[in-house]
This record gives sequence, structure tokens and C-alpha cells, in this order.
Amino acid sequence: MNCPKCTAILLPNAKFCGSCGFTLVQAQPPQAAQPFQQQQSQTRTANQGSAFHFDDDGRGQGRGYSWEIQHEGAFALAVVELQPEQSINAEAGAMVSMSGNVELNSTMKGGVFGAIKRKVGGESAFVSTFTAHNAPGEVTLASGAPGDITGIDLMNQVFKVQSSSYLAGDTSLVVETKFGGAKTFFGGEGLFVLEISGTGLLLISSFGAIHRKTLNPGERYVVDTGHLVAWEGQMQYNLRKAVQSGFFRSMMSGEGLVAEFTGPGEILMQTRNIAALAGLLRPYLPSSGQ
Repeated sequence: MNCPKCTAILLPNAKFCGSCGFTLVQAQPPQAAQPFQQQQSQTRTANQGSAFHFDDDGRGQGRGYSWEIQHEGAFALAVVELQPEQSINAEAGAMVSMSGNVELNSTMKGGVFGAIKRKVGGESAFVSTFTAHNAPGEVTLASGAPGDITGIDLMNQVFKVQSSSYLAGDTSLVVETKFGGAKTFFGGEGLFVLEISGTGLLLISSFGAIHRKTLNPGERYVVDTGHLVAWEGQMQYNLRKAVQSGFFRSMMSGEGLVAEFTGPGEILMQTRNIAALAGLLRPYLPSSGQ
């Protein structure tokens, strides 16, 4: 090997030329491509400050399927590509379309009592399972209300989710309807909330966009119950009047009852309230006497 400046002969692995002093740049060996699992692990490690691990590019892979969020924003659509004989669960009524070789099965999760709890909690009594047979198949899913869809990568975690926000999830996730106490009923959330646990994809929908809030230990934060989407399962919260000086003043403020959370933990909120929209439209709807 010769010096590129003075052409003097160089020693092997030399960093500079002994004749003219020219500094040599050592070529760096090309880095091997990282396998998908390693890239996914590094992405999760980078997001460890947050409990909800969002797939920010709106796409990802699960056990036997890939998924993508299209038309992000007010009219989002979740597109799930299933491998042969693979399945995904979804809330009943969420399907927009599916391939001809995809089979839909509706079952009552948790038996009759579980179906009753789901119905009282504002959900369908049935859960839909989509399975591709003999070849890959596609399923598209959407929420009944305008808004966004977000993919969350659960990693052996437990989250509480408002029943109307659950759209779909990995078949390995455990979705249970939990009694939330009378406070959730009077707060407008319904008497039951969903407790979702395990590892895998969770698709949630929102009326409007998703806003995230992370609380430090001991930090308190107040959220209108109509804007709640999901929160960490271990978080403590209580329901109270928005205006603490009196119930009537609280109702006159337009806020009514709110949920007060105490950190640590993370909360997901939706930027719009469907009950507030219904209130705005009520004066323009015909009454039963008209």
C-alpha cells in the first residue's frame, strides 16, 4: 500500500505516512443489517419512558399478520393482512371489508354472564374473529365514529380502555369487562370498563385525535370523562365535580363530573367528545311531537 500523497510505501494498518505525515482514513467495515426482532427491540427500548408503545409510522407486524393505518385522521382505516390460518379479534361491527377466503366467527366471550357484562358496558355481546384459510387474506376495520386509529404494542402490560375505544387486537390478548364501580356509571363511562392485558397488537379508536399525558409520581391530573380513552391499569383515580365549590356550579360550567388521576402513569385522551357533539345537534333534531 502506498501513500496517496507522496507515494511512499506504507506499513500494514498504518494510520499516517512516516515520510510526509499524511493522515490516512481507515475504511469502516459495512454494518450488517439488523434482523426485524432486533430493530423492534431497539425501538421499544427507545420508548421505555412511555407506557403506551405507539407504532409511530402507522404500520407493524404481529403473530402471523401485518397491519397498517390508512387515511390517518378523521376517517382512518385499519388494514390487516393475515397469513394463512392466522386470526385477529375485533369488536363486533368493526369490519369494513374482507377477502373472500377470510372466515368470520362471532362468539360470546366469557359465556352468557360475560356477554351480559359486555352488553351492559356498552359493547356488543359478541366478539368477532377473522381467520384466513388456505391463502393470505385481508381484513379492513374502522370505528363507527369519525376519528383516528392507533396501534399500540403491548408488552406484558395491563391497560384500562373505554369500551367504545376498543377496535381490535391480537388473539393472545386477554380482554375482560371489569366492574368500574358506581363512580364510572355516574361519570358517563358506563358501569364497566375493559381491562386488556398481555403481549401483542392493540388497535384503539378515538373520536378526534389521541392526546397523551404522562404523570410523575404524586402528580394529579383532571380529565373530562367523555375524553378518556385508556390509562395504565395500576393508576389510581377518583371521580369528582369539575367545580369543587358546589354541584350546581359544576353542572352550570358545562363540565359536570371529571376523573382525577394520580401519577405515576400515562393517560390517553381523545380531542373530541361525542356526547358534547350530540348536545350540539339536539336543538336541530325533530322532537317526537313533530
